[in-house]
Amino acid sequence: MMLNVVAFYRFVPLDDLPLLRETLLKFCQAEGLRGTILIANEGINGTVAGPDRGVQALVDCLDAICKISQGEVKRSHAAAWPFMRMKVRIRPEIITMRAPEADPSVRAGTYVEPVDWNELIADPEVLLVDTRNRYETKVGTFECAVDPGIESFTEFKAYVEAELDPSKHRKVAMFCTGGIRCEKASSFMLAQGFEQVFHLKGGILKYLEDVAPETSRWNGECYVFDDRVAVGHGLQAGSWIACYACGEPLSEDETRSKSYEHGVSCPRCVDRLTDERARYLRARHQHNLSAKTLDERSV
Repeated sequence: MMLNVVAFYRFVPLDDLPLLRETLLKFCQAEGLRGTILIANEGINGTVAGPDRGVQALVDCLDAICKISQGEVKRSHAAAWPFMRMKVRIRPEIITMRAPEADPSVRAGTYVEPVDWNELIADPEVLLVDTRNRYETKVGTFECAVDPGIESFTEFKAYVEAELDPSKHRKVAMFCTGGIRCEKASSFMLAQGFEQVFHLKGGILKYLEDVAPETSRWNGECYVFDDRVAVGHGLQAGSWIACYACGEPLSEDETRSKSYEHGVSCPRCVDRLTDERARYLRARHQHNLSAKTLDERSV
């Protein structure tokens, strides 16, 4: 059975978060869903997988609670469970930036549909910026995009303040996985005095879904925050895997390194590996393999 995967977010005021958390968790568990939902006073953000009926029931539930269909809702598929369990968590922000002036409900950049994106980024006056983290840009990015080289989204503010200038960079286009980071990034940049800030509506995932490979300006695959690790055009599962020890996405070449041991280490983290941690990781890996086998039998 093919599993449905739905990714969604919406900036919308939410109250009584503990009650909402309990309601959503019970609902998802009853529908046999797995994934992660983050809720905050500013809105909701999540990715959930499961049978078609259960996923659609969740979308209908969220539409009744917070009009999620007015935000971003993207669907894809997975041949195996991309999540181990269901989690609903309360957070100060649904995407952490720690910049009060970055409020998409007050201001946000200009949305650009995927079908119009190629034309925009072909403009020589446009600076194209990837707002994602280093380990994500490693897997793939747009042609000619600037990589800020950040390890977490909270570092994007420092990058803008150090490297970008409103008087010089008058047209800035940005993109991220599903669009949510660009909501805050564009709001932050407008608050800093940048005049024209554009962002890809629906993010890379919507671009890969809507734009044909032969006209695409995307290079590589798109990192996703689940066990699929990466997807390509048409949102088909990609070729990358993740290091179970540190989470680093790994190419096929990296898995042939002497530093790579499945479930235990990779070239990025092997120098920090102690004998005690290696034993723990090997035991955890065996446990996860057993749990995955049971999951595959249930799909």
